Amino acid sequence: MDKFTLYHTEGCHLCEQAFELLNAQLQSEQIILRDIVEEPELIEKYQFIIPVVANKNNQELGWPFDEQTLKEFIN
Repeated sequence: MDKFTLYHTEGCHLCEQAFELLNAQLQSEQIILRDIVEEPELIEKYQFIIPVVANKNNQELGWPFDEQTLKEFIN
């Protein structure tokens, strides 16, 4: 079962929307949440582009994305 990382931060309404889309397509144990404020290198990389979903191959899907785009990325 593949896992996907959602780079996000608290209070980000776009991140909440991305989580809802992920949660609708994956089981909860497949979703890894990483709050970018916990690591300086993540802040530097993602502060202006979150939410971002990454797969096990480190391929990334940046916002904006919809249900169909996310489904294609997951598969």
